[in-house]
Amino acid sequence: MPLPNKTMLILAFESSCDETSAAVVEMDEGVRSIKSNIVASQIETHRLYGGVVPEIASRAHSEVISNITYEALEKAGVTLADIDAVGVTNTPGLIGALLVGVNFAKSLALANELPLVPVNHIKGHIAANYFEHPDLKPPFLALVASGGHTSVISVDSYTDYKTVGHTRDDAAGEAFDKVGRVLGLSYPCGAEMDGLAKLGNPDAIKLPMATIASDTLDLSFSGLKTAVINYINTATQKGEEINKADVAASFTKSAVNSIVSKLEAALERYGSKTLVLAGGVAANSHLRKAINDMCEKRKIRLCMPSLSLCGDNAAMIGAQCYFEYKNGERADVTLNAFATGSVSF
Repeated sequence: MPLPNKTMLILAFESSCDETSAAVVEMDEGVRSIKSNIVASQIETHRLYGGVVPEIASRAHSEVISNITYEALEKAGVTLADIDAVGVTNTPGLIGALLVGVNFAKSLALANELPLVPVNHIKGHIAANYFEHPDLKPPFLALVASGGHTSVISVDSYTDYKTVGHTRDDAAGEAFDKVGRVLGLSYPCGAEMDGLAKLGNPDAIKLPMATIASDTLDLSFSGLKTAVINYINTATQKGEEINKADVAASFTKSAVNSIVSKLEAALERYGSKTLVLAGGVAANSHLRKAINDMCEKRKIRLCMPSLSLCGDNAAMIGAQCYFEYKNGERADVTLNAFATGSVSF
């Protein structure tokens, strides 16, 4: 049964990939505030390998999670005695990385007799918007675009989500990274690709769209990614000079236009007047502008998080934890981690 409104201090954890994060957030119907949000990044470690190495990521989470928890509490000016609930990402993500956060959160909650709330990582990304758009309320449509996910989601309530469109293969962020690596950019390639695309001609190279030609809202970035890689390989074999900025600009245009076209179809189909953008790829300036222009044209309200809340962080998990807690969600010591989450959740 849903609980009555209560101002809560929530200690939250996120460890689904290569960022270890702990945060303290204050939440109720009128207050949505980040007291602290500590993120320990592993970018420099994984850059050596051109991508995330799961076992290394898990070990790195284990090494820092305790210290950043103390740091989050200290920065928030609270102690564990002040905390009302513990939230933790338990799906989806790298299984070893998730288990570090889940087991740490379970131990901490049990030792301090605090309620433990599992949180879906995708829901967390969307919930990041509640901090900067405090009047945002479901129902609305959301786009979650990241290295591992590209989904159009119907948010029917604070806890009821339904995926209505998704990528059938590569996620948008994954495609950006793979193309960036072929261009010789360093991991992670998203920011460099963003900047490089601003310098190129988006019409220089004819590339396929990532849309699927049917009434589905699904996308497929695999063909687009392969087309770009084939273009680069063919030019290299012929000894032709490759204009990296033109490649980045052309790829970005096709990827962004594909996403926007499916969002327009989703808004038309579901009649939503609010669109929420979330996930790491939500930081891409080209995507933000294109979606903003589309929403202004259609008179749709657009909510986007600031760049600091686009990537993985624990504050977003704390925000969603509050609504799950109010809805009666609880976990015990049997809580487990799952690499993949359900389509409707």
